Amino acid sequence: MKLFSATIVLVTLFFSFSTKAQNVKDSLSIQKKDTTSVKNISFEKGKEYILGGISVTGLQKFSEETVRVFTGLRVGLPLKLPGDKLTSAIKKLYESKQFSNVDVYLAKIDGNTIYLQFDVQELPQLNHVNISGIKKGKAKELKKEAELKTGAMVTDNLVVTTKNYFTKKFTDKGFLKTKVSLDVKKDTGDINAVNMSIYIDKGKKIKIKDILFTGNEAISDRKLRKTMKNTKEKVIGRFWKSSKYIEEDFQEDLESILDKYSRLGYRDARILSDSISWNPNNTINIHIDLEEGRQYRFAEILFVGNKEYTDEQLQRYLKIEKGDVYNGAVLKERIQGDGSPTSQDISTLYQDNGFLFSSVNAVETRVKNDSITVEIRIREDEKARIRKVTVSGNDKTNDHVLFRELRVKPGDLFSRSQIIRSIREIGQLGFFDSNVTPDVVPDYQNKTADIDFTVVEKGGSQIELQGGYGGGSFIGTLGLSFNNFSIRNIFNKDAYKPLPMGDGQTLSLRLQTSRTFSTYSFSFTEPWLGGKKPQSLSFSIYSSNQYQLDPRTFDVDRSRSLGIIGASVGLGKRLKWPDDYFQLSQTIAYQSFKLKDYGFRVGNNILSNGTLNNLSYNAVISRNSAGPSLIFPTYGSEFSFGVKATFPYSLVNGKDYSIPSGLSQSERNARVADNYKWLEYYKFNAKGKWYTSFTDKLVLMTNAEFGFLGFYNSEVGLSPFERYFVGGDGIAVFQLDGREVVGLRGYENNQLSSIDGGSIYNKFQLELRYSITDSPSASIYTLGFLEAGNSYDNFETFNPFQLKRSAGLGVRIFMPAFGLLGIDFAHGFDPLPGRIEKSGWQTHFIIGRQF
Repeated sequence: MKLFSATIVLVTLFFSFSTKAQNVKDSLSIQKKDTTSVKNISFEKGKEYILGGISVTGLQKFSEETVRVFTGLRVGLPLKLPGDKLTSAIKKLYESKQFSNVDVYLAKIDGNTIYLQFDVQELPQLNHVNISGIKKGKAKELKKEAELKTGAMVTDNLVVTTKNYFTKKFTDKGFLKTKVSLDVKKDTGDINAVNMSIYIDKGKKIKIKDILFTGNEAISDRKLRKTMKNTKEKVIGRFWKSSKYIEEDFQEDLESILDKYSRLGYRDARILSDSISWNPNNTINIHIDLEEGRQYRFAEILFVGNKEYTDEQLQRYLKIEKGDVYNGAVLKERIQGDGSPTSQDISTLYQDNGFLFSSVNAVETRVKNDSITVEIRIREDEKARIRKVTVSGNDKTNDHVLFRELRVKPGDLFSRSQIIRSIREIGQLGFFDSNVTPDVVPDYQNKTADIDFTVVEKGGSQIELQGGYGGGSFIGTLGLSFNNFSIRNIFNKDAYKPLPMGDGQTLSLRLQTSRTFSTYSFSFTEPWLGGKKPQSLSFSIYSSNQYQLDPRTFDVDRSRSLGIIGASVGLGKRLKWPDDYFQLSQTIAYQSFKLKDYGFRVGNNILSNGTLNNLSYNAVISRNSAGPSLIFPTYGSEFSFGVKATFPYSLVNGKDYSIPSGLSQSERNARVADNYKWLEYYKFNAKGKWYTSFTDKLVLMTNAEFGFLGFYNSEVGLSPFERYFVGGDGIAVFQLDGREVVGLRGYENNQLSSIDGGSIYNKFQLELRYSITDSPSASIYTLGFLEAGNSYDNFETFNPFQLKRSAGLGVRIFMPAFGLLGIDFAHGFDPLPGRIEKSGWQTHFIIGRQF
């Protein structure tokens, strides 16, 4: 057995650091620590000893016990010299970022017991930071961003990164001549502490005067500058994009230039050089030297390995013909997709039909002169089936609510489009964050796949408790909406957390009251009647009392009133034809109106007393493919066509509805009331919305609407109810008389219609939306819009091109507990009916689900 002896044995670990990794190397050497006290300490290499104690030298602020804790070593621990445990202990001391140097000495051996001595050098601590050269507020902000906190350990790396951080902070804002000096000095008033002084000279902001190109012939300078989305020349009046130079953004723009060339067939195009030159007026010029190369075209396009689909079928997706300009980016998109949920490409075609393990690749097999032959090589493999489908993250919502919306089932062939459709259906429930994450776990050996849909729940209930002033009186509102209710657990006390939730049902209660009216309503919706098929059942009852208000004095006369009692039952069914985005909804509703000296104008007559009845049938066929989020759709469309009608009593009962002349006022009013004892009318409504995404966050919503209210008998005329009221924010407050409130921002509420409401309306809208955040706690997006529309009393005055126009900006915030909140600033370009001056600027506050 070989023994090593020395005066003192020194175990030293040398560390080299970088910003991403630390490499450790240890070596065993024999040295003299103190030539005046020589000891012979013998130990056996590789033998396991027992640690008897640890001493620490070189400490200034830390205690020995603190260092011992950092090492992770303890008395009685088995230890080898050298060994992994000792190496790990030294590594832990360095990783604590408290020490600049660590040496370990073998101080003593007593039989099988060893004693170690750690000699450390503490890093200095930051005591005070002073940033000069900029405003105090900005200096305080930068200090916080750079995390220069009192007590932080000052290393060379901290000094370098801090200087670089401040320099980049200002150069990214266009101050290209920014200079940062940093000085670290010992603080004489504290032990092992330093003060840091930072001086920032940011200089003047540097603008880009010219972007100059050389070597380009196929694409003009103007088009190349337009391709550069981040780096722009200085132009007077362009406030939305500054002309500052940022290196990272500039490199991205260079890639955009090459992509532009590639899409035009110049696949060999390259940037020869790029440089900056300075002008005397503190501006710069950017010089870009290009080599375009030749323009290529597609020669033969051959499909290889396809058995499931013919060449003609695949060509319908490829859409590239011989002789077309060579476009590598488009070729890739047509083969592997553009990343959008609605992508139509060859890979998606295969993956939609079970070929999970297929691969489709384009290979250039021949380049001759300016022509490129491409082979589309396809490996189909076997079709894969779905083995297991699971959901996770739904703590409140029951599994069956999710499973019934999924379009993928165990045993089905794998389908990418059905997975995307499932994501959309989950998002349309409104209970979850739109970022649903499907985890597909393929099993190549068995040709199966497991799918887990991970969801993040957001609140399913909303509460509305508000007070406001309107119509000359205070308005108080209490509304409760439980959007994920479970009525089957209503008598289960254990399910109240705080309410029985999780079955996807909707229960709403609402109370609104003021000096002029009071309204009570209750509604319930079961989206899956019986739990087996997507057939919904809805039910609602409501009661309202409205009192006559004198618009001049705001006095309320409670002896003059309109009382409304109503109920409705509706059935909805998801259709399979023409496709399963269609839905048919049917509703039967009854309303009783009791008028007590409460006047409505009907034609040339006044309807002020009596009991009116409204029994109607409403059918709506709709198609909704928008998704994936209910709040911020990025693709798809929404269409609906509805018909609402009563029975044509006047056409079958033989009753005389004319009002003879010569009747007294009371007789005339009684005759009018009798004519409207049973209301009769028919309505047509058509609406369409399209969502076009430019990016994941930028979406254009296009909307068109039309509505018409008609009558069966000219002697009866239009119903006093069910009218259209156009203008304003589009929020219906308390009216239960069947009116439809149509928003047209930039104008006062309802002021584009006559006082009794219109019988025809049309509306057109463009709304550009940008999503700021789409988190479970709050979804926020901004918008800019153009709107046009109008209201008409009859077909004689109807002119679809005589529109009231507006434009503006707004913001929407959706919080699960409160619903949708928003504000719009809109400018009306046309006057209100009967006025000369244009409407001008209007502010609209949005409360409720306007999506």
